[in-house]
Amino acid sequence: MPDQTVHIYIGNIIHCNKPFTVHTFEKGFIAVRGSKILAIDNVSALGKYKINLGLRNTHEVLLKDSQILIPGLIDTHIHACQYPNIGLGLDRPLLEWLDTYTYPMEKKFKEVEYSAKVYDAVVKRTLYHGTTTACYFASLFGNTNLILADAAIKYGQRALVGKVNMTRLAPPDYLETPEQTVTNTRRFIEAMLAKKSNLVKPIITPRFALSLQMEEMKKLADLAKEFNLHIQTHISENTEECKEIGNLFGKPYADVYDEANLLTEKTILAHAVYLSEAEIRLIAESGSSVSHCPSSNLNLRSGLCDVKELVHAGVRVGLGTDVSGGRSLSIMDAMRSAIDTSVAISFHKNKEDEEYDPLNCYDVFYLATLGGAEALALDDIIGNFEVDKEFDALIVDMGIEEGCADYLHECTPLELLQKFVYVGDDRNIVSVFVSGKKVK
Repeated sequence: MPDQTVHIYIGNIIHCNKPFTVHTFEKGFIAVRGSKILAIDNVSALGKYKINLGLRNTHEVLLKDSQILIPGLIDTHIHACQYPNIGLGLDRPLLEWLDTYTYPMEKKFKEVEYSAKVYDAVVKRTLYHGTTTACYFASLFGNTNLILADAAIKYGQRALVGKVNMTRLAPPDYLETPEQTVTNTRRFIEAMLAKKSNLVKPIITPRFALSLQMEEMKKLADLAKEFNLHIQTHISENTEECKEIGNLFGKPYADVYDEANLLTEKTILAHAVYLSEAEIRLIAESGSSVSHCPSSNLNLRSGLCDVKELVHAGVRVGLGTDVSGGRSLSIMDAMRSAIDTSVAISFHKNKEDEEYDPLNCYDVFYLATLGGAEALALDDIIGNFEVDKEFDALIVDMGIEEGCADYLHECTPLELLQKFVYVGDDRNIVSVFVSGKKVK
């Protein structure tokens, strides 16, 4: 029989109740039964809720003054099989980095034992950094990609796991034929769905448009439609890449994906650094989203993505670490890089007499939580603390002794959030919950 205990968390609660709007309960509570949120309100109303909801078997957790309860962090773009290379090759531009470091590493994931070692580490490490939901690129090899799914299930992480599709412009021993890429993807999807996991699902994953012919992309889009799956890929990360897309397909990047039927309301496009106004409009109209990967964009010298421009055009945006182009598994690092990128853009914009207000710590908190959920079309179940949503959450403590900064005077809840965004790390995340279950 399922545990009927209602867990009640009392203290400083912070979430986004709508885009780019942070809402705080300085003395609040959240009641959770199983995986779902039963109630959220000011603590003064707790007695009323206990009576109205008939709560008898309860367990109360009282947060310290130095702690805040926030939604789980969402990584909308991460390459799990690149984790061993983290911090390596960041002196190279994108395409050279792929050939020198990335493809040789990904080929190793044909080996079951090595895959198990890495994927186990990736899931544990991301959870400890507060990533309750991860949108994973895996490798070309469907059988070992299932090991990543099993690791997420084992440790209780919410995840989308994608088998990469490539039939050209990669090493000859790291390619599939057009027939294999579709057949192997169907086999991978069916094996994933057979696991019957509520948390871990397959996602269609064409690497990028240069990796496939139009016919293959269309067949992958058909699979997404048949199984009602998410789609993830890259778009406009690098000027050289964009030029090759034009030469090969004779049209802009977004138009290629539109023709292939890959732009859907469940599509997440990583990077989006070099998009025309027409492409941005097309993405917005399709309902597709963008994963902003600021650390990777800077490390590989790709460029600066203007998140404000995307948002103003109606495009949903989340944050991605893009490991190992990104230097850290932590979405906190992505938040800081997003602020830095936006401030850098503002210097140029303001020189042109434009009024440009860069992203601040509260904006990137939204992108890392509710924004990420919206970008992955999962905001009906996660992203903030609403009744009937799943309880994916972190307890953050900025007063821990072994932390990155000393806690020398009392702070308001919003000041604690500021400190977490700017200087926090995994040591400050003292508890992690996914679907109501404590996983750290």
